[in-house]
Amino acid sequence: MAIATTAFANFLIVLIIGIVAGLAFNRYAQTWLSRRFITQQSDITTALVGIAGAFIGFHLSVIIGLRPLPLVLYIAAIIGAFLVLWLWRGR
Repeated sequence: MAIATTAFANFLIVLIIGIVAGLAFNRYAQTWLSRRFITQQSDITTALVGIAGAFIGFHLSVIIGLRPLPLVLYIAAIIGAFLVLWLWRGR
């Protein structure tokens, strides 16, 4: 039962990391001028891309074999989310 609980907790934490990263990127990664004149992406779409990036970062860090500490894996999820969002925006 402990493995299922840990897996579910990891799932929820990575999901929250992706949503927060997507919303933060949508709100704060644009310049003032682009927020005024360019149509913004939907918050839901950006959150979904952030979730995908968080899962990619989390699982790539597991595959690479980074230290199995949860904090290291969550930091990799944050980096993965922002990297995918950055690449998705075409920067």
